[in-house]
Amino acid sequence: MKIAFAASEVVPFAKTGGLADVAGALPVELAKMGHDVKIFMPKYYSINEHEYGHQYLSSVGEIPVRVGGHLHSVHLFKGLMPNSTAEIYFIHYPNYFHRDKFYTSDWDEDQRFILFAKAVIESIQRLSWAPDIIHCNDWQTGLIPLYIKDNYSWDKLFANTASLFTIHNVAYQGRFGHGTLTNAEITNDLYYPGGPVEFENTVSFLKTGIVFTDIINTVSETYAREILTNEYGAGMQYVLRERQHELYGIINGVDYEVWNPETDKYIPHHFSINDLSGKSRNKKFQLTRLGLPFDENVPLIGIVSRMVAQKGFDLIAQVMNELMKLDCQFMILGTGEDKYENICRSMEFYYKDKVRAYIGYSNELAHVFNAFSL
Repeated sequence: MKIAFAASEVVPFAKTGGLADVAGALPVELAKMGHDVKIFMPKYYSINEHEYGHQYLSSVGEIPVRVGGHLHSVHLFKGLMPNSTAEIYFIHYPNYFHRDKFYTSDWDEDQRFILFAKAVIESIQRLSWAPDIIHCNDWQTGLIPLYIKDNYSWDKLFANTASLFTIHNVAYQGRFGHGTLTNAEITNDLYYPGGPVEFENTVSFLKTGIVFTDIINTVSETYAREILTNEYGAGMQYVLRERQHELYGIINGVDYEVWNPETDKYIPHHFSINDLSGKSRNKKFQLTRLGLPFDENVPLIGIVSRMVAQKGFDLIAQVMNELMKLDCQFMILGTGEDKYENICRSMEFYYKDKVRAYIGYSNELAHVFNAFSL
């Protein structure tokens, strides 16, 4: 099959959470099975095309993409996923994607991912490649199923294309004001109370994806059941219940070639289930590297996470001072809401002998942190 995979983050190029791990591993496995796979993601400022050997697609050249009535000139870079035949295409538009964070609270956040959704489709058109499936992931790609069935329905290239929408986290819903309809060129007749793109008086990219996709899935059978409930559905449970017969839970996997402590290229000391001594050496290496004292009897807690309340950072904020009284050390890696990033910076500033916080994305540190965690 021909499978297009659209995601806002893909390991090893950009990561804030589990979406990136899936987007970096699943297409590679599909390619190993013989499928023709092309991945599409934004080209963020932090992605160095020279490091990975990505090439500018001069054969495609400028791609005009209209957002809010204005044409934007988008360009494509192409590469291969590491050790794979799966191709990856980077949507290059610096005005939207060369920012300090992958996701922002900027006034044009809706426009950033309207452009991304349209650019994915426009790129596929210029590649003259008719996918059997477009696999969309989370709200940042939620407009693609609508666009395929409406705005781009004229193009017979997509006549036999089905869409799959994966919900990695139902709490992130891509909700914007009424003006987003104009920016996205969505007709007003789709926006009304309870309508296909309306959610609590906002335009929701997540709901749009759920309503217009052919099949929905999420990261486990348990989560598929949970998001149908009032407790865990984040308000979207009513929409999902209408499509529960098209909702499937498929548990996320682990790429053992990447997350194998016996061979992991990012950790200095390998270990196995039969010999765990490397974990202690990794702990000492990382503490020394970051200027913290090493004591084999003092626990070192590594946190690799999106810094948001849903991940428990509100609880950490409440008990920060009490935590610092414990005889332990912390290393924290991730990005998220400004207030939680600032709390982590404060912890490092006031407790220099206990805490190190890296605000950003580092694939290497994510592996190292896992290598000393209990």
